[in-house]
Amino acid sequence: MIEISNLSFGYSKKNLLFKNLDLSLKEGHIYGILGKNGAGKSTLLKNIAGLVFPFEGICKVKGYTASKRLPAFLQELFFIPEEMYLPSLTAIKFVKSTAHFYPNFNEGEFFKMLNDFEVPGDSKLNKLSFGHQKKVMIAFGLASNTSLLIMDEPTNGLDIPSKNQFRKIIASALTENRCIVISTHQVRDLDSLIDSLIVLHKQGIVLNSSLDTISERLKFTNASSVNGKDILYSEENLSGINTIAANTDESFSKVDMELLFNALISENKFVTDHLKSHL
Repeated sequence: MIEISNLSFGYSKKNLLFKNLDLSLKEGHIYGILGKNGAGKSTLLKNIAGLVFPFEGICKVKGYTASKRLPAFLQELFFIPEEMYLPSLTAIKFVKSTAHFYPNFNEGEFFKMLNDFEVPGDSKLNKLSFGHQKKVMIAFGLASNTSLLIMDEPTNGLDIPSKNQFRKIIASALTENRCIVISTHQVRDLDSLIDSLIVLHKQGIVLNSSLDTISERLKFTNASSVNGKDILYSEENLSGINTIAANTDESFSKVDMELLFNALISENKFVTDHLKSHL
């Protein structure tokens, strides 16, 4: 689906966000992209969407060079940015003016999702709250039925019930022919949704793996329930000590993405070496 090879990009050649970056993403997965502020999460999405152009390297989506923005490429892609500016149109008129660019757009799905999100369909989009505007674009992107859906911080502006609804809708929208890529800093909003994790750090990708594979290699638990010699990383919190340990007994534990992210960006040698030797 997405093939990035030797990509180098920056908003100036003296300050590169990515250097010789390689990434391969497949259909049938929901990828979550994590990174510190300024690590380039949004910029990576824009490279995939062809909205910015690398100094070096190639970014292809379904065989199309992203930067060329060919019509056949654009029909397969829907990008929801973090900030958006919607026109002074109702949802019905917006569909009439825009939906024809997406051959697989399903109007019934769109209005059903608006109803599920409790968004008024007769209001002009630019007059809606930011949260409702975000819901409109999420619904439109899903109803477009493109093979690639990219979302940058989609849960920003959503209240708690809307976040729950968002997770349900996204989970039901994934098919074996679709790839969904989500950039976020709100890890807890997505920990039950994504199945593969990408971590950006220091101009490159330090992790690109399925959560199942991570769980096979690492155990996420508290210090009192694991042999101390197996602990690779730990953090104290109000409820005790959370740990990452080598999964020596092949047991299952839910991946704590926030804890793993903190371990990776702190460049914890024990965690990174253990993952590299097994992934």
